[in-house]
Amino acid sequence: MFIAYVILAALLSAVLLSSAAAKFTRPKRLVAQMSTLALPDNMLPFLGVVQIAGAVGLIAGFWWGLLGIAAAVGVTLYFLGAVAAHLRVKDFPGAPAAAALAVVAVIVGLLRAATL
Repeated sequence: MFIAYVILAALLSAVLLSSAAAKFTRPKRLVAQMSTLALPDNMLPFLGVVQIAGAVGLIAGFWWGLLGIAAAVGVTLYFLGAVAAHLRVKDFPGAPAAAALAVVAVIVGLLRAATL
């Protein structure tokens, strides 16, 4: 179970870091999507920092199990917020990816809890 946690946490962390990098570099596609979601531009750095914190917490969870669980809960809440943001503006095509990442974060948290 721990090996499954390590693999999924590493993959989810890579996704989070990649997404955070986009929040700081602001490609046109991302800026357009954020405006579709009615999120102001000054939110992007905050969202990027939150994603970096989640990735660091998941990786730190390799050594400190409770921190890994807390990070997985935080990442789950982050992506549930993303689903809500997409649904709020009726951007239905954007919601499934965020929902899938929320499910992965729940699985990561459960795997780490199972290995304490």
